[in-house]
Amino acid sequence: MFAVIDIETTGGRPEYDRITEIAILLHDGEQVVKRYSTLINPEMRIPLEITRLTGISDDMVKSAPKFYEVAKDIVELTNDAVFVAHNVRFDYGFIKNAFRDLGYVYSRKTLCTVRMSRKTFKGLSSYSLGNLCESLDIRIKDRHRALGDAEATAILLSRIIERQGIDESDWLAVEMGKTVIPPLLPEPVLHSIPDNITGVYYFYNQHGYVIYVGKALDVKKRLMQHFAFTGKDSPKAIRMKAEIADIKFQETGNELLALLLESDEIKRIKPIYNVMQKKARPVPFFGIFSQYDAHGFVTFSIRKLKEGDEPMSTADNVHSARELLQLMVERYQLCLSKCDLHNMPGPCFNFHLHKCLGACTSSESADDYNQRAMEAIRRHSFQQESFFILGKGRHENEQSVVCVERGQYKGFGYIDKTDTMPDHEQMRKAITPYPHNRDIQQILQTYLRGKHSKIDFKANQEKTA
Repeated sequence: MFAVIDIETTGGRPEYDRITEIAILLHDGEQVVKRYSTLINPEMRIPLEITRLTGISDDMVKSAPKFYEVAKDIVELTNDAVFVAHNVRFDYGFIKNAFRDLGYVYSRKTLCTVRMSRKTFKGLSSYSLGNLCESLDIRIKDRHRALGDAEATAILLSRIIERQGIDESDWLAVEMGKTVIPPLLPEPVLHSIPDNITGVYYFYNQHGYVIYVGKALDVKKRLMQHFAFTGKDSPKAIRMKAEIADIKFQETGNELLALLLESDEIKRIKPIYNVMQKKARPVPFFGIFSQYDAHGFVTFSIRKLKEGDEPMSTADNVHSARELLQLMVERYQLCLSKCDLHNMPGPCFNFHLHKCLGACTSSESADDYNQRAMEAIRRHSFQQESFFILGKGRHENEQSVVCVERGQYKGFGYIDKTDTMPDHEQMRKAITPYPHNRDIQQILQTYLRGKHSKIDFKANQEKTA
């Protein structure tokens, strides 16, 4: 079974943007046998340029279900089906990220109709869905709406199947090409690695040295991607594959720990084929600071860091800092004028869109506004904070623990999963020490911006006192 899927979103970045509509068509290899589509409330503002493109407005999604309310439908509809989309990396990436925010690892076999069309209908000037459908005389009823684009993609899939004779059993060869095991790597080593393991993997050369470290939500699948023959490998990738004689891995249980461990291992081992993160970089250049204005409102500002500063959060550049402030504005209904994002007199832009509750016009009290502003600070601040992050362990009876003390990463570990909240001392004893650096801080800040929760030391101690 194929699940032909199309989504509409608020933008092109899965880590920031959200899904506004999804359509799923179940295709049995001959025809569509089931249809599903729904608008989704993205819980954020839809940019005007996206509304102009798709026709989907804030009012249309106001009463639509949120993603978590349709997540079960998506899992059940796509279970045991190949995930098919036109530019599958985009749709699959957004859906995986949305499930990741819910604490669920969504994993499906994938098939890209862009790639398949290039192989099946050679010589066309463009393989975008609109141009491809025009070339093949496929009518799209509602372009840039999920159901209309999914219907067109399903017809395209049928044409490809008619021409190529593809069925589900071919998906791996079709999507990834023939897998070529490196010449020095014994085949049983690759086959011995379990499926669906999240963690860090290591490539060794024949002399026993680690030459590359990577992380993956599914290590086995990532290795197959490394070794897939595409004909587009860089000289560096070809050399690396020729040297791989052994593979080892460490299971972490979740992606956050995989990111943290990968970053530390690259700096510790300094593998020859890892370029990024070999050196611990200096502290970030810009900080986001909070203060009170003359009217008692909490305000936020961006400036370059200098020694002794204690910002709420940090960023590598002004653009990244403004992106974080914009995220806080959307998530907590903050005022653009109070967040260094609207520097003109009068009501801010969001006030006219009914997204700002009136701090810029004094129609909202400072007390009411500051409650949301302080929650934003609590959620997004990092410096000088002490907290734990609990996550999925390596098996169902285990939890992972990440520890940060006074803004400094201390390491991670594992504890037994119980019905009661573990106390501070129990979690602290489970931690294996790891060094703090800017890359680690950036990983943790990015993770916490994604609606993930943390447990403050003080709050934890009060619960266990």
